Amino acid sequence: MPRFDPAMPVEAYQTYSIRQPRDTTIVAACEQVGCEAWQRGWQSVIDERTDLGQRQAAYIRAQSGRTFCERRTGSGLTVFEFDSGQRCFQEHRTRPQLFAVRDGDWRGNPTGRHRQHTRAQDWVEDFGEHQQLIADQQQKG
Repeated sequence: MPRFDPAMPVEAYQTYSIRQPRDTTIVAACEQVGCEAWQRGWQSVIDERTDLGQRQAAYIRAQSGRTFCERRTGSGLTVFEFDSGQRCFQEHRTRPQLFAVRDGDWRGNPTGRHRQHTRAQDWVEDFGEHQQLIADQQQKG
């Protein structure tokens, strides 16, 4: 990879990176993965004439912990309408992202100092504050 010659020594730099480990997934909340059911709400149509349908309906009513309205169709099915903003019944998986900051640049990390943010928002805030510090120092001369 072609690189330019840095104007400052390696210890004058910080490197911000976001990585996604290969072949690793984690369970994620509906909100994290942009779940359409979470965003808009959803319906579950249950046939309570079957054993499975009876168990599903009993779970929804007594154990699911979700907010819903219930109605019967003309054909005898039960429709559960769930509000948006609550966890759906699927297990979502996503690849984790690692939000890292370390001293130095491509030439190395002379101090060995590094940290990892647990939230993207914290990494973005850190990056923005660092950029502002650089801008302020340039303005001072």
